[in-house]
Amino acid sequence: MVKRPDFFQIKTYEEFCKYYWYQKELLHICQQLDCAHWGTKQELNDRIKAYFAGEPMKEVERKTKPFKPKATQELSLSSSLLLCGFAFNQTFRTYFAQQTGVEPFKFTADMATAWRKVKAENDLSFTIQDLLDVYAGKSDYARYDNRSCQWNQFYKDFCADKKTKGIKNKMKVASILWQAVKKSDQAKVYSSQLWDKYSNLLDNE
Repeated sequence: MVKRPDFFQIKTYEEFCKYYWYQKELLHICQQLDCAHWGTKQELNDRIKAYFAGEPMKEVERKTKPFKPKATQELSLSSSLLLCGFAFNQTFRTYFAQQTGVEPFKFTADMATAWRKVKAENDLSFTIQDLLDVYAGKSDYARYDNRSCQWNQFYKDFCADKKTKGIKNKMKVASILWQAVKKSDQAKVYSSQLWDKYSNLLDNE
């Protein structure tokens, strides 16, 4: 098992991504980098990515003014997301359902990530069509960082494994395996092979 190195010993963002980091750890890292140390886990990751790329880490205001829909403005595919008063509400859910033919329509994590980026950068050029392209996977304007969901998926797969059927405290055992995987450079996913690989950690369980 490869032990996770100290952050400042890591040379590239690719190497950084091999390891799991808790949000409070990312907050501390951003604080040490003298950049904004608040926000979502993805926003913190974006600042760290910019650090490794040698790019300026943009400071974003902690509070932003709410964007109010303009009731008199007719929506079109060329409408600016900021200027049309976009929100993740039933009005726009109905509109996107009409455009995609998907009913009921559900906004995706990538769409939410794109919307955060649009607001943070005050990107008036980003349109409803651009958001539809994000939904369809035709645009890489912004992608949701699913590493924040890795533990949830790990535990779900652990519980689904027939090998864990007789275990009383599944959460405890899964946590032991997760901690070992999290600190290694291997994929942050559950598999039955982990029982053999980390059998020494599970001897008393």
